[in-house]
Amino acid sequence: MYFNKFPAIIYDSVGAGEYKVVTHLLKRVAIHSKSSSVAALFDTYDVRNGETPEMISHKYYGDAEYHWIILMLNNITDRYHQWPMNTRQFLSHLAERYDNMDATHHYEINQTSGNTDVKINIGISNIDVNGDTISDATLITNREYEELKQDEIRKIRLLDPEYLEKFVDDFTKLISNTKD
Repeated sequence: MYFNKFPAIIYDSVGAGEYKVVTHLLKRVAIHSKSSSVAALFDTYDVRNGETPEMISHKYYGDAEYHWIILMLNNITDRYHQWPMNTRQFLSHLAERYDNMDATHHYEINQTSGNTDVKINIGISNIDVNGDTISDATLITNREYEELKQDEIRKIRLLDPEYLEKFVDDFTKLISNTKD
């Protein structure tokens, strides 16, 4: 469904004068920043363990083929690194990345001015040589650090189904415009 909306172009891949009609895969359309900031157009969603864009699309829009809209709205270009891992993938990732997943990754303190909910990473290098920590610093393990990263990408935006047809129509018009 996604790529069938892209225009076709005539292309000679090796410069030998043998032209073929191919799908223009490099054509891109971006969501206007004003549109992406209109909260009424979107719902927030927390991706559950093991859910794929296709599953969410089917659940939310009634058709798995609209998964590309979910990826586009959340600026996801790499499903393997920008989409939340399932439990098996996450544990494998931890095992590959860390010798000790429960070792200290860094310390955090709350910002003391402005938004005091903001956490500041003070790093291990800012702890004194005797191992003393800043009294209000929180130790973050490798596992906790990776879990926090997953929690962040787990929060996605979904286009309100009321606007789905208009979004697809507008996308089709924009992507098929062959002016580059």
